Amino acid sequence: MRSPYGLDIIESCITCPFREDRLFCNLSNAAVKELQEITSAAAYPKGALLFVEGQAPRGIFILCGGKAKLSTSASDGKTLILKIAEPGEVLGLSATVSGREYEVTVELLEPAQAKFVPRDKFLNFLKHHADAAFQVANQLSNSYHTAYEEIRSLGLSRSATAKLAKLLLEWSAGHDGKEPRITVTLTHEEMAQLIGASRETVTRAFADLKKRKLIDVKGSAVVLRDKNKLEQMVGS
Repeated sequence: MRSPYGLDIIESCITCPFREDRLFCNLSNAAVKELQEITSAAAYPKGALLFVEGQAPRGIFILCGGKAKLSTSASDGKTLILKIAEPGEVLGLSATVSGREYEVTVELLEPAQAKFVPRDKFLNFLKHHADAAFQVANQLSNSYHTAYEEIRSLGLSRSATAKLAKLLLEWSAGHDGKEPRITVTLTHEEMAQLIGASRETVTRAFADLKKRKLIDVKGSAVVLRDKNKLEQMVGS
């Protein structure tokens, strides 16, 4: 089914193509069916905010299609993008479980479909499904580990060029071929917010990698010409 935003709408959690890979998708049919009964689905335009940092937790959002950026801001207006969420990911999980305010703002980078589960119904669902509760605990643990690694990377990387190289390598994961080709949909400003740098610094880092013949840039496409050297740069 097509939505007003040109999306391929996922009608059922049971037939979802991401079911085997994501949190809550890989549960028993009975659990997935019950989860579906307490969710409401909607299609959103690019730029829509699912929730805002500091807002009281209303519940979780399951991203069914499209991408979203998770960001946090300082009082001086400086913004740091913490993550780019992919289809199948659950957003607002930590705040919904703990009852604390949402830690981040979630903005859609493209038209997307998301399902919403109210906090009270979600917590009741976890009480009756131990497998789902275990997966939540595992997801929160993984999120903590990922956050630790990102902070470590931002703090210990020697240069912005190395941070950019690490970002490009992460995006190339799953791309086959000796010289992976990736499509970059973020602006230099947004990439700067991901690696804790300025837009000008990211532009210079791209130029540096091109000068070293480690990457080629053709419009929104980036070709990693020497993945081994990029990995060496990140690991040094």
